[in-house]
Amino acid sequence: MDVISSSMQALNVLENSNRPRVHHYNSRICALKLSEPASTHHLFDEMLLSTDSLIWNSIIQTHLANADYYKAVKTYHEMLTRGVRPDRHTLPRILSVSRLSGSLTLGKQLHGQAMKLGVCNDIYVTGGLIELYGHLDGIDAAKCVLYNSERKMSCVSWTLLAKLYIKQNKPSLTIELFNEMVNLGAEIDAVSVITCVTACTVSKSLKDGRRVHQTARENGLVFDLLVCNSLLKMYIECGSIKDARALFDQMPSRDAISWTSVIQGCVKNGEINEGLKLFRRMIVEDKIKPDVVAISSILPACARMAAHKNGREIHGYLFRNKIVINPKVENALIDMYAKSGWLEYASVIFSKMKSKDIVSWTVMILGYSLHGEGNIGVDLFQKIPITDIDEISYVTALFACCTSRMVEEGTRYFNCIKSPKLVHCALKVALLSRAGKFNEARIFINEHRISRHTEVLRALIDGCRIHRNLTTGKRLIEHLCDLEPLNADNYIMMSNYYAQCGKHDMVDIWRQTVRDMNLTPKIAYSWIEFRNKVHVFKTGDVSHPRSEGIYWELEYLMKNFEKEGFNLVKDYSFHDVDEERECVPIGHSELLAISFGLISTKSGTTIRVTKNLRVCHSCHEAAKYISKVVSRDIILKDPNRFHHFKNGICSCQDYY
Repeated sequence: MDVISSSMQALNVLENSNRPRVHHYNSRICALKLSEPASTHHLFDEMLLSTDSLIWNSIIQTHLANADYYKAVKTYHEMLTRGVRPDRHTLPRILSVSRLSGSLTLGKQLHGQAMKLGVCNDIYVTGGLIELYGHLDGIDAAKCVLYNSERKMSCVSWTLLAKLYIKQNKPSLTIELFNEMVNLGAEIDAVSVITCVTACTVSKSLKDGRRVHQTARENGLVFDLLVCNSLLKMYIECGSIKDARALFDQMPSRDAISWTSVIQGCVKNGEINEGLKLFRRMIVEDKIKPDVVAISSILPACARMAAHKNGREIHGYLFRNKIVINPKVENALIDMYAKSGWLEYASVIFSKMKSKDIVSWTVMILGYSLHGEGNIGVDLFQKIPITDIDEISYVTALFACCTSRMVEEGTRYFNCIKSPKLVHCALKVALLSRAGKFNEARIFINEHRISRHTEVLRALIDGCRIHRNLTTGKRLIEHLCDLEPLNADNYIMMSNYYAQCGKHDMVDIWRQTVRDMNLTPKIAYSWIEFRNKVHVFKTGDVSHPRSEGIYWELEYLMKNFEKEGFNLVKDYSFHDVDEERECVPIGHSELLAISFGLISTKSGTTIRVTKNLRVCHSCHEAAKYISKVVSRDIILKDPNRFHHFKNGICSCQDYY
């Protein structure tokens, strides 16, 4: 493609001439842009005598659009040969040809020609050179072009260079460049602000993001919707939902992207109810019809026991408004129903899907596993096309094996993973320890050298708790305390271990240790939805207006429980021993929520409760008994799984 040097003589002649330009061909430019290559050449032949660069530019652009770089360069060569002077629009096009074809040699020749023509400082030519060198010769060469340009104050050139820094994963240099623009008094436009905000988002730099926001405010750009949307995304990605909400409330206009961003931020920040309120406001106030992204953003907020009705309402809204439900929305619906306790609905949607991707299979397998039906999850995993299986799907397969203690199947799946990650290894340890195979688990841990990973230790501790292996459990908890000396949960677990062993003097010592270290243990909460209101209970709670009836119901049930010879065994789970130890079991949050459900709903109604910590052994046994005595189904969700209590039996089969 080294054809430029042969045209220099024609260019020299051109520089000393001042030929009149012919404009009567302009009516054919549209035809050039729309025509096929063959007809383009035919039209080109008709215009051999044209000296109008606009015509030649259009022909070059047509070849460029068709990715026919050879013909584009050939046309440019012909243009020079015929004495047509390239203009400020010609060189950027042919520079793009050089960049896209990967010819740095051609690009350097064009650079020299631009200098000879005296157009190097043109904003379009400078931009073309920056992109050329940035892609083919490195960012430093592109920077030299900018700094040697007489029009280096142009925000277009600065922004092109800034985008190159982002593309090369150097967001901090983009931010530095933007700050330099501001300090030098360069023009700041919406594109330059959005580019820098993108860099702040990538680098998770909230401080720099706020500074860019202030610059945008000073330049009157906070009324630009694209700028505001980029700032919203930056604040949310940087974890500042407060800044995002403040900006959102100040925006003069909002679109679906604005609403979706702030809804995603609320959901990501755990502000579930606020996210649901915003979703309703988007539909009612701004009359914006939610798109696939908005629907997929809000459904995870409903994937909890207290918001399942909201999820069903959104599902109904999709049907009423005839919104196209694509696989992404279907996957979100399956996830929402499975994680909010309605596995049967999730299964129906999954079975009716016309096109299932790996996410569909993975979400459904996880749903079955969470509800204690890991064996069905394993059967489902075996139906996934082998080409679609990835590392994440193996995670769900191993989790399904864990819940059903399918050691052989889990081992086989683990051996299929080419490069097991820590999460795969931790699940293999959990599988072995839950099945009581502690010796095999110990050998596996030593072989993979993962004994110092807390996820692995917790998996072993769970097995010890299930199988009442107190000696090994104590040693593992001590090791966990050494690895995470500032994690209050570990000390609470040790306190509960001693409480289970009846060593209350040691319980007091560990409780004092937590206080001395000024650590804050998690408080146990449980909640239940009744008449569109969420009722929250904590351990020993007496603040509810119906507390007297709640405790009376529990005392009545517990007396019969003891008469029938049931023993309430304590365990060493993550519980706030300062509160839960003093009121076992009648004052535990999950039992208070269950009791409220019993006295508030009609006979036969399923009781649905969610707890923020693992259900303790005593409450688990009590819930089994209550389900049998009152002939009620009780669904209790903790962070690890759903417990379906029915007729005195739990879906987890007491392996939790």
